[in-house]
Amino acid sequence: MIIDLTHPIRDGLPVYPGDQPTQLARSAEFARDGYNNHRLTINMHSGTHIDGHMHMTDCTEYLNGYPLSTFIGEGCLLDVRGAGAIGYKPEYEQLIHEGQIVILYTGHSDLFGEPAYFADFPVLTPELADLLIRKKIKMVGMDTPSPDRHPFDIHRMLFSRRIPIIENLTDLAALLPLSRFEVTALPLNINADSSIARVIARTFQ
Repeated sequence: MIIDLTHPIRDGLPVYPGDQPTQLARSAEFARDGYNNHRLTINMHSGTHIDGHMHMTDCTEYLNGYPLSTFIGEGCLLDVRGAGAIGYKPEYEQLIHEGQIVILYTGHSDLFGEPAYFADFPVLTPELADLLIRKKIKMVGMDTPSPDRHPFDIHRMLFSRRIPIIENLTDLAALLPLSRFEVTALPLNINADSSIARVIARTFQ
């Protein structure tokens, strides 16, 4: 079974406050031009996307410079619904393993498209970020617009160990019944700090 965890890209896709709007338009029509085509104008931090460490550090390595193996791995779901601050719990020591892609299910994606989505969302504590670093995970993903707020200390903690961050995931409830699953979160092959992405989960046979 394959589960899509990605918000569809569409015209007017909600963006982080201050970012340029997403524009998706048909640039050619079959009846008029003999073929169909579309033009997309999008910020790399719109919708479901992956932040690379170039986003908030003084470096020159684009996200497509990461090994492809970074973006595929066994998933680990943490059900953190109801937490305003997503903190460390002793049981995470056994749940999280080296090389996994950790997914945080907050339920906040239910508000995607509403003003409250970007205004009030749960954030990670430094203690949890420390655990993710210590466990040497591949990536961390969440159904919120960010793991933190200004001054974005959690971003910088994770980026110091080159751990990419997947933001604006959706439909994470579908992962709850799964005992094991694999995450594939592929960025575009683009010279940029971050990238829009298609993120899926696949159940193990």
